[in-house]
Amino acid sequence: MTGKKCAFTAILGRPSVGKSTLLNKMCGSKVAIVSKVPQTTRNAIRGIVNREQGQLIFIDTPGRHNSQKKFNKKLMEVSARALEESDLVLYVLDSSRAPGVEEDEIASLLAPLAEKTIIAVNKIDVPGADFNRAKEFLALRLSAVSGRIFAVSANTGQGVDTLLSALLDLAPEGEALYGDEYYTDQETGFRISEIIREQAINRLRQELPHSLYVDIADMEFKDEKLWVRAFIIVERESQKGMVVGKGGEMIKAIRLASLKNLKQIFDWKIDLDLRVKTGKDWRHNDHTLKRIIER
Repeated sequence: MTGKKCAFTAILGRPSVGKSTLLNKMCGSKVAIVSKVPQTTRNAIRGIVNREQGQLIFIDTPGRHNSQKKFNKKLMEVSARALEESDLVLYVLDSSRAPGVEEDEIASLLAPLAEKTIIAVNKIDVPGADFNRAKEFLALRLSAVSGRIFAVSANTGQGVDTLLSALLDLAPEGEALYGDEYYTDQETGFRISEIIREQAINRLRQELPHSLYVDIADMEFKDEKLWVRAFIIVERESQKGMVVGKGGEMIKAIRLASLKNLKQIFDWKIDLDLRVKTGKDWRHNDHTLKRIIER
């Protein structure tokens, strides 16, 4: 063995605790999209951190939410697979919210995995943050992890380096699976679709974000530019007007904001043709759910 560490690490927590923001901060680059809308993450998003001690491959999972809807069940399957396939678990709590039923369920799920679990109590920089409240809950429900609880702020970076060091200390020895230049292994089309979805859900009404997804219809690299044709898919015809907006202003704003973000990620120029179409009741279609959640 080389003495170097390498570990797949599943990030787990209830919706809106800041898992994706923390992943981006740890990786030093934008890996996962971020929104105030719960359950923005739909896929197992991989982010890669390289340190002198070794490599951590994070898998950001959908927020665990108690619902019997088909869409939510599919998301929970993604989360369960990530737990099974990972060497470590990073459990993220929100210090500004009191633990609830979902927190109890997650603690029960992680109890058998305590030896490979580390806990990040996030948002310690926001009003109402209560680190001790979180520690008291964990002492009752996950006492075996009491020595591996860290206060962090995904927004400011406070405590993140200490958290990464603790994860690497717990990680098994192994060769790095990715080169030092990698911070994610996501395919180009997936990253583009996620950026578009992020810009769409952050601009649309509260009830619409879960009713849309983004489909990359075509990509072609020519003349030193990546040409992309993408569709924002909504469930009903009545929702198309919300996405297009008066005089096309909304779809234009989504397109321009997406291009601005993509420019920060990719080295090449991107030409984006963005349109809207209907995929009737797609959240109840097994084939569609499998295609967009398991990609």
